[in-house]
Amino acid sequence: MTEAQKYSFFLGCVMPNRFPNVEKSIREVMPLLGVELEDLPGASCCPAPGVIRSFNESTWLAIASRNLALAEKAGNDIITGCNGCYGTFKETLAAVHDDPEKLKEVQQIFKGMGLKFSGEADAKHLIEVIYSFGPEAIKKMVKRPLTGLKVAVHYGCHLLKPSKNRPWHQTERHTFLDDLVEATGATSVKYKDKYMCCGAGGGVRGSNAPVSVDIAKEKFDNMMDAGVDIIVDVCSFCHLQFEISQPQLNKEFGENRYQIPVFYYTQLLGLALGLDPEQLGLNKHVVSTQGILDRILG
Repeated sequence: MTEAQKYSFFLGCVMPNRFPNVEKSIREVMPLLGVELEDLPGASCCPAPGVIRSFNESTWLAIASRNLALAEKAGNDIITGCNGCYGTFKETLAAVHDDPEKLKEVQQIFKGMGLKFSGEADAKHLIEVIYSFGPEAIKKMVKRPLTGLKVAVHYGCHLLKPSKNRPWHQTERHTFLDDLVEATGATSVKYKDKYMCCGAGGGVRGSNAPVSVDIAKEKFDNMMDAGVDIIVDVCSFCHLQFEISQPQLNKEFGENRYQIPVFYYTQLLGLALGLDPEQLGLNKHVVSTQGILDRILG
C-alpha cells in the first residue's frame, strides 16, 4: 500500500513482560502495511516520563538519549507502541533541540562509550505511522469488516500532551484514532470523559493502587453507560490498567460487572485484515475476548 518504511522497534518494559500478545499483533500487522520493524539490541527502559524524570532529570535524559542514539546508530527513526515511551522520547528530543547545553551534557556522558548522539533520529508512535497512510487507505485493505462492533476509544495522556511536542495539529477533541477504528467497519461510541486518564500513569498505579483502580472504574462505568462492546487503546500501560483493574473491581464488589474486552489497535486492525485471533494474541487476554470473537467470526 505504500513505499516500505523501516524503524527501530522500541518495546519498552510493559509490553514484552506483561503483554507479549500485543507485541505479536504489532509484529504481524505492521509488515502488512509496508512497515519493517527492526529490533533494537541493547535498549533499556525508556525511562518513564512521570516517575524517573521527577526524581533525576539528568539521568532520565541520558538514558532516553542512549535509546535514541541506538536507533540513530542503526540509521532509523525509533517507533514505539507505548504512550509513556513515546512521551519520554518526544520530550528528550525537544530538550536537546531547544537547549544545546543539554545535548552537550549527554554527549559528554557518552564519551568513551562508542556511542554518538546528535538528536537527529525522530520518535514515532506506531499509531502516528498507521494514521499517516490515511483511514481511507486502511479501509480499502479490510477483508473482514467489523460492522456492528461498538468501540470505546481511549487515547491516553502522553500520546496527546504536551501538544506543542506532538504532531496532531490540534490540542483537544482528537479524532484520528476514532477514524482509524471506523476504518475497520467498527463504530466509535461517544462516552463521558473520553479523554480522561486511565488512572495508571504518573506513578499512581505503583504508589496508590486503590486510587488508580477507582479512576479506571469511572471510565468503565462511563463506557458501559454508552453501551460499548470493547475498549481500544494504543498504550501498553493503559492496556495493563484496563486489563487488570476489571478483575480487581469484580473481586472488590463480589460480582462480574466489569468484563469489557480490551483490544490494542493492531489487534482490532489485524482482525479486520483477516488475520486469525491467535496470530493477534487475542486468546491470551485477562478479560476474555471469546464472546466478541464468536460474534465477529460467526
